[in-house]
This record gives sequence, C-alpha cells and structure tokens, in this order.
Amino acid sequence: MAPNGNKTAGPADQGAQQQAQDEKIKQVLGKIKTKLLVMSGKGGVGKSSISAGLAVSLAGKGYEVGLLDVDIHGPSLAGMMGIQGLLDIDAEHKVLPKVINDHLKVVSMQSLMQNKDQAVIWRGPAKSGVIQQFIGDVKWGDLDFLIVDAPPGTGDEPLSVAQTITDAKAVIVTTPQDVALADVRKSINFCRTIELKMMGLIENMGPFSCPCCGKTISLFKEGGGQKTASQMEVPFLGTLPFDAQVVKALDRGAPLELQTTASEYAKALEGIVEKVVAAA
Repeated sequence: MAPNGNKTAGPADQGAQQQAQDEKIKQVLGKIKTKLLVMSGKGGVGKSSISAGLAVSLAGKGYEVGLLDVDIHGPSLAGMMGIQGLLDIDAEHKVLPKVINDHLKVVSMQSLMQNKDQAVIWRGPAKSGVIQQFIGDVKWGDLDFLIVDAPPGTGDEPLSVAQTITDAKAVIVTTPQDVALADVRKSINFCRTIELKMMGLIENMGPFSCPCCGKTISLFKEGGGQKTASQMEVPFLGTLPFDAQVVKALDRGAPLELQTTASEYAKALEGIVEKVVAAA
C-alpha cells in the first residue's frame, strides 16, 4: 500500500501500461519515414547545431521534419530554434510540438520546464520513460524525417532512443582533433554493439577561409574525420567548416538564416543533406 492509502501499481498493471505505451510509439513511428539519431562521443563538437542545420535544410527542401531534443541534462535546441514557453496539449491529451514553419516542428526538454536554468536530476529509468513519452505522446503526424539530438556519449539516452526507434540510423558528429576522434570511435563501436545502423560521419569545425586574407585556417587540424571514417569503414558524409556567423545565428535563435547564406558552410551543409536524402 502506498503512503497515501492508494494501491501501488502491480506487475500486471505496469505491464499493461508499458504495452499501451509501446502501441502508441508504434503508431507514431509508423507515420515517420526516416529517423536519424545525431550523436557524438564527446561534448563540444557542435552536434546540436548540426541537428538544427540538417532539420532546417531538409525542411527548406519541402520535407516534413520533426526535431527532437533528448539531451535531458543540457537541452540547447530550444534556444537555437528560437522557441519559448511550455508545450501545449490538445483535446486528445497529445503533446503539440513547437512549430517553426510549415515544414518544421520541434520538441525539447527545455519546453517542459518552467525555469530553463532548472537542473534535471534523474536516474536512468526516468530518462528512458520521458524519451518514450517524447516519441509516443507527441502529435508528430506524418513526417519524412525525425531528427533526434542525443546527448554526448554512449549512455542511457542514446541507448533508450535506439531501443525505442529500432529502425533509426545514426549520424555521428566529430571534430578533426585527436581527442574527439578517439571518442567518436567509441560511438561507432557503440552502434555496432547494439546493432544500430549508421548513416555516416560528419566532421564539424573543419578548415575555413580567413575572411580577411582568404588563407585556409585549420583550428582543429584537418582530414581526421574522413580518415577515421575510412579506417572504421563508416560512410563519410562531409566536412562543415567553422563559421562564426552560424554560431551567431543560432545564439540569436534564428536558424532559418542558415538557408539564406551563400557561405562555405551552407554549401557544405547542402552537400551533406544531399547524401542524407540519398541514404534515407
């Protein structure tokens, strides 16, 4: 008996609840053509900015896109996408994503919190449960792509997504520096261990042209991502150059600006998106 006098849910009740949740997830995922899990071996490689860029670019091509932030402890996509306030619920008790434009909608952990600076202190089972709710209880509708931005590493969240969305494909993000490449190899082995298909590897913060003199600058070396992809026998999707304007646009919550520039970054992103569409 629970302290308030009510009966606690027994194994049969818990099993029935999980079965109902599994059925809702199945129905939702049946309306989504391609599911991408964007992940990285370590933080600070720009995984969330790439998730935002892929979502904006795909939506700009007319695809119906959902963007889901399951970085429970450090959600950043709400700010990058310029969305504020809590998520709404419809008459059927379905959670409504935040709408960016006619083709793009977003759900972020931050949109569940009254205070965006609130620390989320949860153990594994609680995190797994909320990830299932993000998928099964959200009114995503018919989508061409669902892009899931996972936290860095190979812990509970990416594992829960992979176990919930069994036909997801991983897009792994790295930078050219050695420490990031060492961690990305762990992410690749994580995918192979749990039999998660890999769409490919993206190298972020690659060489860029100096805006003053035009000389190529390599902040974090160059070519490491492509070399690692070749060594690990993973498709290489491309390199995105470092671009301070991209950082500023996402800090302002203006991701749609990524579509309106003719920068090296935009051209490189276009090439990556073409490969993503071809491999979907």
